[in-house]
Amino acid sequence: MRTLSEWSVVRRDKVVATPEEALAGARDGASFAVGGFGLSGIPNVLIRALYDSGVTGIGVVSNNCGVDGGGLGVLLAAGRIARVTASYIGDNKEFARQYLGGELEVELTPQGSLAERLRAGGAGIPAFYTPAGVGTPVADGGLPLRHHPDGSVAVASPPKEVREFDGRPYVLEHGIRTDFALVRAAKGDRYGNLVFAKAARNFNPLAAMAGRITVAEVEELTELDPDEVHLPGVFVQRVLVLTPEQAADKAIEKRTTSAPPAGEGTVS
Repeated sequence: MRTLSEWSVVRRDKVVATPEEALAGARDGASFAVGGFGLSGIPNVLIRALYDSGVTGIGVVSNNCGVDGGGLGVLLAAGRIARVTASYIGDNKEFARQYLGGELEVELTPQGSLAERLRAGGAGIPAFYTPAGVGTPVADGGLPLRHHPDGSVAVASPPKEVREFDGRPYVLEHGIRTDFALVRAAKGDRYGNLVFAKAARNFNPLAAMAGRITVAEVEELTELDPDEVHLPGVFVQRVLVLTPEQAADKAIEKRTTSAPPAGEGTVS
């Protein structure tokens, strides 16, 4: 029987030195699950490294596709993305332009279904039934996947299987597996165990589960108490440790401020 110290040697150190090493094997046409919500919790350094790599024609699975000039929007504007599976298009005019102009294939999926499809794929579940989307084009088919340049529908989504359970209809959704997953965590250890902060815990763990090769950029490399781990390292193959400057570089989609009440904020 191994001692605890012997087990620590057996566990593989997954830290890589550079973003280029983190993305080794990424190729044209590969698929990527990307964590984050808008610009919250996105793997900015890995997205930039993917842009710098020149890889193109990729498929992206993410809640949305960044914003104009930020996040995945950088890859989108460069024409590097061929297909997007997402639940939201808003706040990205270039995303909408490419989709409506026939330059981009888009599979729109209810947000909860998208989250569960990523989780299911990572858990080895090929498909599941859900009531979300029943009685709509999500289940019945006809959602535009791709448009002609004139705006007419070139390719529409096919109908999905619907079955009744306990007198209620459910639509069949398939789990998602991707070639890579790119995620961001607040803390991680050398073995790929991750902790996410606040809203970054939404799609990041699910995206990480779906990737065959999952790369996590972490703001802090540290020892973790097993009880605080949000995602076990079995789902993570590579860990990229951010510099303090990279960790602090967090964009805000819509900065909203208000004037202080009268009499406050002044110097007499």
